[in-house]
Amino acid sequence: MHPSVRHDSSGRRSLITEPLRIRIAAGWFSMGSEAGQTVESPIHRVWLDSFAMAATQVTVQEYGRFLNATGSVPPPNWSDPNFSHPQQPVVAVSWFDAVAYCTWLSSMTGSHYRLPTEAEWERAARGGAEQMLFPWGNDPPVSRPYYDSRWKTGPEPVGQSQPNAYGLFDICENVHEWCSDWYEANYYAISPDRNPQGPEEGQRKASRGGSWRHQIKISRCSARSSIPPKFSYADYGFRVVCDGAR
Repeated sequence: MHPSVRHDSSGRRSLITEPLRIRIAAGWFSMGSEAGQTVESPIHRVWLDSFAMAATQVTVQEYGRFLNATGSVPPPNWSDPNFSHPQQPVVAVSWFDAVAYCTWLSSMTGSHYRLPTEAEWERAARGGAEQMLFPWGNDPPVSRPYYDSRWKTGPEPVGQSQPNAYGLFDICENVHEWCSDWYEANYYAISPDRNPQGPEEGQRKASRGGSWRHQIKISRCSARSSIPPKFSYADYGFRVVCDGAR
């Protein structure tokens, strides 16, 4: 954690704690899968520059600091007890809300925070393993401890599951996570092999990871999803990445 003192919109001093960040080294990885849906193919090699990803999804407590500092409108479900525990991931934030949070956090800390690209998210989720289905390997989600009794009424507080090999918690589970890219089903066929950013325009924004309210609650590392950026759903949240982080 990296505490920074800044002033909110009313001029009051505010202690902002930067998220715990996990540095992902620059390198190549194999993105996509031939075992999933057609939008996950073809498998292609991608180079990514180094970046740092937050160890957890943005929490209600963290998002609350943003709301208090900016006077922004709280998302739907903000007061619902199923979604209001301080350590639960914030939900029902639109893509625009998530970007606004990143902009605010950057201005308050002096670091450059943003949403991850699809490629960054998948590389981070894989934890350095090539072509495994899940962050832990190829065993199905039902093999996870207490799988059948989890996520009954909402997402769990962050950091309760075992982290992946990189030290990232709840990756591929808990809530869908917004990515920065516009979504295109056939993008992999034309994607550049270095630091792909997604299409230049589109109608839907990409998202990754599983959701507490689906029948199968943990996604594969390569699974892709998308919705229009203005939508706010109770199983959508986000985590941030930071450029040039130590």
